[in-house]
Amino acid sequence: MEQELSNELFICGGCNAKIGPGVLGDLLSQFPKQENPNFLVGFDSSDDAAVFRIDAETAMIQTLDFFPAMVADATLFGEIAAANALSDVFAMGGEVLTAMNIVCWPETKSTDTLGKILAGGFRKVQEAGGVLVGGHSIHDPQPKYGLSVLGRVHPDRIYRNDTCVPGDVLLLTKPLGTGIITTAYSAGEMAQEAFDQAIISMTTLNRYAAEVLKKYTVHSCTDITGFGLLGHLSEMVSDRCSATVYADSVPCLNGAYQGAQEFLITAGGQRNRNHLEADVDFQIDDYALEEILFDPQTSGGLLVSVPVEEAATLLAEIEAWGLPCGIIGEVTEKDAKKITVVH
Repeated sequence: MEQELSNELFICGGCNAKIGPGVLGDLLSQFPKQENPNFLVGFDSSDDAAVFRIDAETAMIQTLDFFPAMVADATLFGEIAAANALSDVFAMGGEVLTAMNIVCWPETKSTDTLGKILAGGFRKVQEAGGVLVGGHSIHDPQPKYGLSVLGRVHPDRIYRNDTCVPGDVLLLTKPLGTGIITTAYSAGEMAQEAFDQAIISMTTLNRYAAEVLKKYTVHSCTDITGFGLLGHLSEMVSDRCSATVYADSVPCLNGAYQGAQEFLITAGGQRNRNHLEADVDFQIDDYALEEILFDPQTSGGLLVSVPVEEAATLLAEIEAWGLPCGIIGEVTEKDAKKITVVH
């Protein structure tokens, strides 16, 4: 693979570069809740995107995401960063309308490489059904790329990240482990085959799983990114419910477990652990699996809560699309701990 982007950038690349949930929560808590009858979803609920109602039939979804590279191939970096940014719209139940590039680029680095990043992003915006309408760029010693995305959804069909119901079944539409695998690969400690599978996962749009969801009763939905599975599940149950995770049923990328066993873990995963550990009851004796559950995901899958009677049919339909998916747990009544992890 051509070394278009420096290995030294990958240690904190992708969603591993995100500021930890505890720090973000403290910062945002300083701002009062904004009152507007058309402002349907904001940062006060830690949701995936903001939603603003235009009229009775239309609400706009607004989101952005960008980060440093986690792969050496410029085109793949563009595709992954774009897929990650576009995902928030699908996690809210919407469709992508437009996107704008966000670019940070060193003055000394070839713009040919930047062109490949932009081409990768353009390709994914088109695949998502959107239109790339422009962007903004600045000089920066470290390359970064992402998108600002505008989407649309019916005001009555928004997927919230914190409206799950006790008795719901939890489904995950992509395997975990991208943070561990990409970090280990950049250090020369992960097999090419495992890395290639992680690339396939990260470049797969959540659009396809989201299209299937529209046929079902979705009580809650979010995408798994920088806060890891347990972090985003913690936001989903909020202070109203708890959840049980079946650790042995969680889909994982080949190589992720072995990497975690060898302590090839991420700084982002440790931030997630430090913030969340007190809220999780691990009834398993498996440190490597714990690390995968805390691992920050780049362009991760959708975590969905649905009624138990619909779960098996939904799972089968998503799998029929060739998308990896698993029933990984259930929502329960509020307990002493937000999340319990069992085998």
